[in-house]
Amino acid sequence: MFLNQMLSKNHIQVNVEAKDWENAIDLGGEILLNEKLIELTYIEAVKKMKKENGPYIVIAPGIALSHARPENGVNKTSMSLIQLKNPVEFGHEENDPVKLVFTLATTDNKSHLDSLRQLMGVMTESSDMDILFTTKDVDKIVEVINKHS
Repeated sequence: MFLNQMLSKNHIQVNVEAKDWENAIDLGGEILLNEKLIELTYIEAVKKMKKENGPYIVIAPGIALSHARPENGVNKTSMSLIQLKNPVEFGHEENDPVKLVFTLATTDNKSHLDSLRQLMGVMTESSDMDILFTTKDVDKIVEVINKHS
């Protein structure tokens, strides 16, 4: 599955206000929950795993990839992205504070791998990352996603 199939325009929000990491995870998950792509149990599982395993979901400076297991309540493989108005601390020594929160939900262990590779492609291009971190125009983010899909 391509990145632009998982992360559609209506799954992207910019300038989102979150008071802390838990709120950021809730807000990213709600985008998928509102379309019934995941269940509330999935969001709770993400927060539980972060509490138990630490800030492993902070994968790069300023970027979190929140996720849990498929059996935790995924109805359809999907992804959301929220760009936070003010970065929040997730407790990661090197990569805090977080400004971009991707929420990944997959029904299995394989269907999302192409999308993750494409997301890594986005992350290696600093000009594209500058857009993701700073733009207030969702269409510009969609252009970046499409370029790598």
